[in-house]
Amino acid sequence: MRTRYRRKWTAPLAILACGALMLSGCADFDNTAAGQKFTPVNPPSPEVPPQVGPGGEAGDSGPGGPGRGNGPNQSQTPIPPPQGCKDFDKAVIATCLDTVAAVAAIPGDGSSPSALAGERKSGRIMLAAAGKDPASWAAIPVDGSGDGGLTSLALSPGFAEDQLVFAYITTPTDNRVVRLAKGQTPKPVLTGIPKGSSGNRGAIGTDAKGALLVATGDAGNPGLAADPSSLAGKVLRIDTSGKPAPGNPTAGSAVFSTGVHSPGGMCRDQSGSRLWLTDRVADKDVLYRLRAGQPLSTPAWSWTDKPGVAGCADFVDAVGYVYVTTSTAGNLQNLPVTPDGAVTGKPNITLDGKTGKPPKTFGRLGSMSMINPQLALAGTVNKDGGAPVSSDDRVVIISPSVGGGGGGKD
Repeated sequence: MRTRYRRKWTAPLAILACGALMLSGCADFDNTAAGQKFTPVNPPSPEVPPQVGPGGEAGDSGPGGPGRGNGPNQSQTPIPPPQGCKDFDKAVIATCLDTVAAVAAIPGDGSSPSALAGERKSGRIMLAAAGKDPASWAAIPVDGSGDGGLTSLALSPGFAEDQLVFAYITTPTDNRVVRLAKGQTPKPVLTGIPKGSSGNRGAIGTDAKGALLVATGDAGNPGLAADPSSLAGKVLRIDTSGKPAPGNPTAGSAVFSTGVHSPGGMCRDQSGSRLWLTDRVADKDVLYRLRAGQPLSTPAWSWTDKPGVAGCADFVDAVGYVYVTTSTAGNLQNLPVTPDGAVTGKPNITLDGKTGKPPKTFGRLGSMSMINPQLALAGTVNKDGGAPVSSDDRVVIISPSVGGGGGGKD
């Protein structure tokens, strides 16, 4: 994948609700939700010393490794390795964070990319903006043990007016959705989502009608995904107060779809006609096309090599691809898709340190969120089992300039 950035960002850049048990007008929650305080189980990962990790980017060979191209047919200038928290790659807009499992891009024209970046284990939410140091925005107490913690962020459908953000979190007793504004105590929207030793990840998105879409994990019990009486393993469609959204498949129910297991990310096109969800099942990773009332049984694409699918971004209107980040393989899987949502071939693999001009990798990638139809931002999760460099974890720019050649596995 060829990615072009300009130093001053002046060019157009190519980049909740009660479930079946709590679905009827619920405004009461079961445990000290609004003012609840507890100590995070997992504190942030320790800082990585400036000289720890490979030079340049995670997986680079050092200062003489891959660099940035200066234009067609011109020599490439190597990107120096990070120096402490300073990263010389202009695709990086924030550094020295901790396991950025949640990203909510702030809409704009791309001239100054910014996003809210959520740290899974600490519950901190930082404002990441190009050309500025990360700034504290809010903090949510979370249980970051296992795969839980702060695993998804979504801006309110009316963010420009209300400045509200929704978060999917794990507490000592449950998984839940909360809402908050800058510096405020989070308020519960949906509580009581089953918690287990695994299967605690969730994903939040919005549709084009002002509703929230919430994908819940199965709490380590695959049978809950098909159980209509459980909030686990579902895609729920709710309004911003937590009630079932108008127009759901079943009146009075928040259930939009069933059959989720360990969701990684959710994304859509601008019109909302294409909704996507990444998920991890026992024998493969999958990408689903979401349709109201239809269970998730037949994936649009599957990966038997299980690269650890995470976030996604729909660039179909721009270049005809759905991008999927991976947190195990540490690359970007670019699936060719038609405007009507049909996958037409194997994914092109980029950001793997082997492809592109120049080749590049940021290591393990987590959540991804679109700023506009040409630009997205993604978080890295190298401090969660990867090989972090001194500037990890980071928020990086993803743009839809896709090179040829595939390499994915069906």
